[in-house]
Amino acid sequence: MSSDDNPRSAFDGRNLTAHIVHDLGRAIVTERYSSGQAFPVEADLCRQYDASRPVLREAVKMLTAKGLLSARPRQGTRVQPESQWNLLDPDVLRWMLERKFSIDLLIEFTDVRLAIEPRAAALAAAVATGAQRAQIMAAIDRMVAADNGDDDALAADIAFHVAVLNASNNRFLRQFTDLAETTLRFSIRRTNEYKGVPRASAEEHKRVADAIAAGDAERAAGEMRTLIEGALNLLLTRGGLPSRPRA
Repeated sequence: MSSDDNPRSAFDGRNLTAHIVHDLGRAIVTERYSSGQAFPVEADLCRQYDASRPVLREAVKMLTAKGLLSARPRQGTRVQPESQWNLLDPDVLRWMLERKFSIDLLIEFTDVRLAIEPRAAALAAAVATGAQRAQIMAAIDRMVAADNGDDDALAADIAFHVAVLNASNNRFLRQFTDLAETTLRFSIRRTNEYKGVPRASAEEHKRVADAIAAGDAERAAGEMRTLIEGALNLLLTRGGLPSRPRA
């Protein structure tokens, strides 16, 4: 076995566990293993990944926590149907988006953003610290720089949305940041492509930032809602679906 074929040559301990989780998780989500199918036995997986039993068991435990596997006495470990997967887990969502492009999945996630991000913007306008407002404006500066080719447009756009969620100072909304970052990497590229522009509008995002900086919660929520509705309508049009009612 060459070093390229031997996972242990490149991964050890926690890194090997993470590698196994990623490899098996992606295999499940891309349907290399069918729902309800018995999962390979522990000994076979240990040989496949050249892993110890404790490392393999930890990986299976993590996949079970993500809803991808179930383990029951006398039934062994089985692959769970998609209805049982934890779609709020960034890994699961990323694997779903990678397996085959689904505009329906992006539409559903954008609906969730529409329910969350306007509220986060309103809270940020009301309770954000000076440092948090500065982070939001720094993200806008990055978007403007990206317009001039001096920064990465996608990273700047994501930084803005993450900064707003963090500035809400709501511990539950902050939990949404990893999920938002994962999905925005796919959705921003698509919506910009559908608009026929290489990047999001810094001006539209700045309207949200200015409202937050001014402490105007109602305007901040409205501007964020308009921003996300624009993305949602592009996806709906591309998918041949009717527009959604306004929130």
